[in-house]
Amino acid sequence: MDLPRTPSFRLDGKRALVAGASSGIGLGCAVALAEAGADVTLAARRSAPLEEAVAAFQAEGWTAQARSLDIADVEATQALVDAEGPFDVLVNSAGLAIHSPACETSVEDFDKVVDINIKGAYFLAQAVAKGLLKAGKPGSLITISSQMAHVGGIDRAVYCSTKHAVEGFTKSMAIEWGPKQIRINTICPTFIRTPLTEQTFSQPERVKWIEEKIKLGRTGTVEDIMGAVVYLATDASALVTGTSLLVDGGWTAD
Repeated sequence: MDLPRTPSFRLDGKRALVAGASSGIGLGCAVALAEAGADVTLAARRSAPLEEAVAAFQAEGWTAQARSLDIADVEATQALVDAEGPFDVLVNSAGLAIHSPACETSVEDFDKVVDINIKGAYFLAQAVAKGLLKAGKPGSLITISSQMAHVGGIDRAVYCSTKHAVEGFTKSMAIEWGPKQIRINTICPTFIRTPLTEQTFSQPERVKWIEEKIKLGRTGTVEDIMGAVVYLATDASALVTGTSLLVDGGWTAD
């Protein structure tokens, strides 16, 4: 009997770009890809923590380099990808949240969130895909979206709208690029404890609301996302594109 074999969860010989890699989920994703054998380029706006992270990677024996990048700057994004690509894997963990009641949203805050969460994410995916298409290579593109791409949230009208938009362009890009074996998906976490979410977790009434919504009874950690990103980046998910992987503890099961 010829038994089936599990597809590889390895990324040896692959090059990965992780945007928003200076801390939190982005850093965790970069670690996961490096552990799987990828050569990882860590990119973010803050250069000091990037350099510290790369030094730690190299101490582990992993191949990594740091690049300063603000994905809201579309021209700079395209230039970096053109100069250093093609990348076999993209993980875009760069994002911005400015929460307020919908009636108090300012145009300035709206534009800041949209510039990163929609425009930046869109053109980063485009840049990496163009490099892969030019090289005639397959690839896997992953955006860290949110459970809020599938539901609404208190004081999160702008944030939710941007994440719903990410799901929309992901599906369209998957249709366009699928024939070229370029896959694109999202990971949609619940509330994850990171330095950027400290403000939310400092509010006891908000934490109570969060824990009541999560069916598994706990908030998430960066480690909860790391296995998901390896799955979507590797041949283990070779038939998965145009969809979202919800890592939400059952929040959206209602």
